[in-house]
Amino acid sequence: MDIIKSFIEKAQAKPLRVVYPEGLDERILKAAESVSRQSIAHPILIGSKMKIEEAAGALSLDLSGITIVERDNADTIEKYAISYSKIRGLKIEAARKMVKKPLAMAGMMVREGDADTMVAGCTCATALVLQNAAMTIGLRENVSVPSSFFIMVIPEFNGEKNSAMLFADCAVVVSPNARQLADIGVVTGRNAKKLLGIEPAIAFLSFSTKGSASNEMVDKVQEAVAIAQKRAPDLNIDGELQVDAALVAEVAAKKVADSPVAGKANVLIFPDLNAANMGYKLVHHLGGAEAIGPILQGFNKPVNDLSRGATAEDIVHVSAISVVQAQSQREF
Repeated sequence: MDIIKSFIEKAQAKPLRVVYPEGLDERILKAAESVSRQSIAHPILIGSKMKIEEAAGALSLDLSGITIVERDNADTIEKYAISYSKIRGLKIEAARKMVKKPLAMAGMMVREGDADTMVAGCTCATALVLQNAAMTIGLRENVSVPSSFFIMVIPEFNGEKNSAMLFADCAVVVSPNARQLADIGVVTGRNAKKLLGIEPAIAFLSFSTKGSASNEMVDKVQEAVAIAQKRAPDLNIDGELQVDAALVAEVAAKKVADSPVAGKANVLIFPDLNAANMGYKLVHHLGGAEAIGPILQGFNKPVNDLSRGATAEDIVHVSAISVVQAQSQREF
């Protein structure tokens, strides 16, 4: 089954509330109507009710089933400002100023349980989405940094057609230290299990396999593996592994025959953004793989970022993924 279709069907089984802070954007309006009509989620738009209704009317969109939250509503601002002032240690005046901003208001809605997930970024930078989510929703316990992953659907590999793998972190953390790299590996592995239902075999990648080379970059990966294995003894984690040792059974048999991961890895953890970004794009463009993402992870509740070139259909797909993340995160 097509993976996006499967996410949509999972979301439809238990639609949750998705808040969109960029409520006046035409693509958001179209996506919100589609999400509501298909029963993928219960959309919440932040913005001026009058302006949103005018824009929707001009586009002949039906807003029934969509909630609009006025960003200038005094009661709403006060509610979230009180909470934000406590969690950030700010004076109430500063907190009020902060939560008037749509990204922060949306984050507080998710934090306070008034929404289940947030989708944003079609009109603002990824860094702003991450910053606001970190300040409002916060990071999960034992997670030191937010990160991302791509779902890579490989047309054919090792005799299997349309098999799914996770690549991380291809979009957020430029140069993770050992602790951050370990966090990325553990959280990505858990997402592989929760979102795709696959048993993760997590390979921490390097240009070295089990000490075949000596370098500070290799040392970092080795340290990350040790931290990750200690943190998540229930997951199959190994490294450092070269890509061929991680993926090809014949190579693994020669280099690391006793590894629980080598030769059958389905979650690849790259040592830095340089390698990860190039890696997923090579597999996508040369290998013909479908690349779904980046999907954000590591927050207390799900948040997802949009490309500023995202279409309404892209936003619908990200919304479905966010709902499934919210469904599964309740079970983490």
